[in-house]
Amino acid sequence: MTNVPLAPPHIDDDDITAVVDAIKGGWLAHGDMNKQFEQAFSDYIGQPHAVSLNSCTSALDLALEVFDFPAGSEVIIPSFTWVSTGNVVLMNNLVPRFADIEPDTFNMSIESARAQINERTVAIIAVHFAGLPCDLQALKTLADDHNLILIEDSAECLGGSWNGVMAGSIGLSCFSFYPTKNITTCEGGMLVFSDSDIEDRIRALSAHGISKSAKDREGVKEAWHRSASIVGKNYRMPNPLAAMGVSQLSKIDSLNARRNEIASSYKQAISALAWCRPQALPDHARHSYQMFTMLVDGRDKKEVINGLNELGVQASSHFDPPLHYQKPFIPYAADADLAVTEMVSANIVTLPMSPKLTDEQVDKVCQALTSL
Repeated sequence: MTNVPLAPPHIDDDDITAVVDAIKGGWLAHGDMNKQFEQAFSDYIGQPHAVSLNSCTSALDLALEVFDFPAGSEVIIPSFTWVSTGNVVLMNNLVPRFADIEPDTFNMSIESARAQINERTVAIIAVHFAGLPCDLQALKTLADDHNLILIEDSAECLGGSWNGVMAGSIGLSCFSFYPTKNITTCEGGMLVFSDSDIEDRIRALSAHGISKSAKDREGVKEAWHRSASIVGKNYRMPNPLAAMGVSQLSKIDSLNARRNEIASSYKQAISALAWCRPQALPDHARHSYQMFTMLVDGRDKKEVINGLNELGVQASSHFDPPLHYQKPFIPYAADADLAVTEMVSANIVTLPMSPKLTDEQVDKVCQALTSL
């Protein structure tokens, strides 16, 4: 029986054709397909503005940089996240303040986040872990009550919702199109937002500080004239990858439906096991299952992962270690109460998840679990 990979990308002939057609079109840099991708993405999420970028990390960086916060201002983030969430805070000369997570959803605790707020706090970055949104309404209320910028790290949550509210539709929201994500452009990201006043600045920051792209200058008198208005970076997404994004996004609902089918099979298998429990799914939430995670109880996490690997199932763990145990962030965690983060990180296991998994592979994962 075939081994089961952790997160194989789902790429079909339509995606390949879209990329090839864009390459044959001759425009390889940021171009018309980026505009199509941005519009389609904006429509799907329900925010009026979207900027396609080369990664979700770039989106997170710009979501902070666009506001030019004073150095030393504080940003509340979970420690239970991928390192990018913390890196962008330090990259902008800001200070991370760590909030704990909930023991069932593994998402940021609103009460813990509230306890970190002080006169230096300027923003909250909420991470929607594994495809399950945080409590969006509670987060917005918390941010509004304290006049804070809310940034949604939606890298893992394209298509998830909370009480009918789409993840990514509340704050400045950052999405990833890495190969393991709900859709992929090989590498890529998107920043979506509602404030028209910051769009020009975000686009300039992403393109060397120049407000008009080469494609936008095409055919214009003195098209060679390129003057930077601000200091910027090169965070642009190439046109062929945007074409792939358009193709992938058109199938997002069916891709996520398959992820949910796989999750249901896993949860049925886990229900017979006393030593593990899946990430909770509240009745009013829609999970996009970018990952499927479970907590082990009374078993050694390493033994579970190694046991699954030996049976041909490529299991893993996310996120271990959490940020406050990683060298760049240790100085900022001295006073943080992160007991739940530490418990979850020490006991969490990630199972294979992708629309590309066959029924045979899903059955193999379930059989491996019950045989441990």
